Amino acid sequence: MSTNTTKEPDAGPLNQARRRLLQNPARRRLLQAAAGAAVALPAGGASAGGASAQQPPAQSAKAYVFFNPAEAAFIEAALARLIPKDETGPGAIEAGVPEYLDRQLAGAWGAGERLYRAGPWHPGSPSQGYQLPFTPAEMFRAALRNVDASFPKMSARDQDAYLDALQKEKRDLGGVASNIFFESLLEVTVEGFFSDPAYGGNRDMVAWKMIGFPGAYADFYELVDRHGYAYNAPPTSLAQDARGHVHVVRVENRMEDRMNKQPR
Repeated sequence: MSTNTTKEPDAGPLNQARRRLLQNPARRRLLQAAAGAAVALPAGGASAGGASAQQPPAQSAKAYVFFNPAEAAFIEAALARLIPKDETGPGAIEAGVPEYLDRQLAGAWGAGERLYRAGPWHPGSPSQGYQLPFTPAEMFRAALRNVDASFPKMSARDQDAYLDALQKEKRDLGGVASNIFFESLLEVTVEGFFSDPAYGGNRDMVAWKMIGFPGAYADFYELVDRHGYAYNAPPTSLAQDARGHVHVVRVENRMEDRMNKQPR
């Protein structure tokens, strides 16, 4: 794959995008979350997108594997507030993050295949991490059954206030504390936004293009001895073929398999 380089370190659309990104407080917080730093939402709202940010439709027309229509409507509305579309670039909806989350919850991660499930289930300290008996799919399903069903129809300001309350309080959402649910939702939202498109999120590599991340090139051998050049080649996916098409990894519906194995 050929690369387009220039001797001007600050030239090129990717470097301009980096500057715009760093000038945007909401996007800086997003990058901090992606780097594993503690994420603090802006006071009075779950997103710096403001009350004028676009909202998704109240009911989703997408074909989901895990989410039912009511759950999908909440997820889409919430993700649109966590990573809103703005002048810097696309948001979570445009990047396909709801589809990424749906696929993960329907697959091995959602089924908790790599989680220790033997207990005991005592409250732990923050340093001990996740301490609930639920698999991720069970946790999301329990919480989503107990969130405010009117959330997708709320104004952007009210949606921010509701998400802010979920984050700061410990409301009981069907046995799941709301702050635990919110932290999990935010984490997988950031993952889906910046993940390889092979897993269903970061559609068209929009997040990588926004921050200037090159993606999964096999090597940069031809550039090792070049210094002072801006690297402006387009990003590439792990599952990208020679024609530039990204083949999304197939996800088995583990939740469906488990339901089929239960005695009737």
